[in-house]
Amino acid sequence: MAVLKAFKGLRPPKAIAKKVASRPYDVLNSKEAREEAKGNEYSLLHIIKPEIDLPEGTDLYSQQVYDKAAENFAMFRNNGWLVKEDKESLYIYAQTMNGKTQYGLVGCAAVEDYLTGVIKKHELTRPDKEEDRMKHVRVNNANMEPVFFSYPAVKEIDRIIDRVVGNNDPEYDFISEDGIGHQFWIIKDQDIIETLINLFDEIPYTYVADGHHRTAAAALVGNEKKNANQNHSGDEEYNFFLAVHFPDDQLSIIDYNRVVKDLHGLSKEDFINALKDDFVIEEKGENEYRPIKLHNFSMYLDGKWYSLTAKQGTFDDTDPIGVLDVTILSNHVLDKELGIKDLRRDKRIDFVGGIRGIGELKKRVDSGEMAVAFALYPVSMKQLIDIADSGNIMPPKTTWFEPKLRSGLVVHTLD
Repeated sequence: MAVLKAFKGLRPPKAIAKKVASRPYDVLNSKEAREEAKGNEYSLLHIIKPEIDLPEGTDLYSQQVYDKAAENFAMFRNNGWLVKEDKESLYIYAQTMNGKTQYGLVGCAAVEDYLTGVIKKHELTRPDKEEDRMKHVRVNNANMEPVFFSYPAVKEIDRIIDRVVGNNDPEYDFISEDGIGHQFWIIKDQDIIETLINLFDEIPYTYVADGHHRTAAAALVGNEKKNANQNHSGDEEYNFFLAVHFPDDQLSIIDYNRVVKDLHGLSKEDFINALKDDFVIEEKGENEYRPIKLHNFSMYLDGKWYSLTAKQGTFDDTDPIGVLDVTILSNHVLDKELGIKDLRRDKRIDFVGGIRGIGELKKRVDSGEMAVAFALYPVSMKQLIDIADSGNIMPPKTTWFEPKLRSGLVVHTLD
């Protein structure tokens, strides 16, 4: 059963919370992070993307980058920009986008839950990215950023969160530059904390929605510390890591689309004719076309939009992976017709999160950078959970969750 643990969070004073809060480390490159943190000494980017305080061109994985993170973290604490709670607490983190609000319960998850499969994942992780985040956790002795988890919705948890939110003013309440609303409440009432912890103990599994590499890194460092401690008891803070848990019925996944540099030697006409073996194709003209249901795809090619509907036999409704639209597209278009067999390494393909809009696909093809673009119907939370429960792994770049968590509203130290 799932562990939820209260902890003494390290938080920014209310007056600077908006300035401290930053986008996650992995949605910005170094150039973007430099620009975003310019003129803002409070931004957590100085800790999670510390290369922005070093000369441009610095090796992102050099020891001086990790040392700079630790130096900046110590400076934030010394300056009172991150201050530790006086008692263990849980937190509620609400995000509002396009008029819809989702409420996450912030607490620590257990390293042991990750190692034993109580926390389920749906993506593969890369060892080099794991090691990068592990070094970051080690040098700071902290989880600087939360991971994004989901759990099967529990009505009583919803009711408790509603009461806390309804009866208390948020500690933080701001709108970030991207228009997303962020609100943050502190739960210090011991009876409420114990009730929530006990309710979580009845949840059989939780699910990594976003942040697989951070989750793996946090769990592996915690396990390292356990193995290095001859007096390990299981209660040490390193046995837990920072997570925001959202009920599955409040989350939605947006589309994650593909653009390809060339048609693998085919003419436009030959490519479209080849697709007719596996798809019903309708030309939609110059007006943007978005997929309307599962197994329906949007294609942009040579100034025109097309609807592609997968024919029977191109997917397997009984297979949680085989039924996915990313699998259909990979098998019957990217591999079969365009010769792209390894989505992780092939340089001819790129991925575009749906948050950028379908117009981004048109822009990249019209510019000549790409030859063809494909938009997919979003994966559902049910599909994600079915795949995680079956022990399968989704193909690369299948899910895109939005809004992203802001980092810096609370930090978890491992001591």
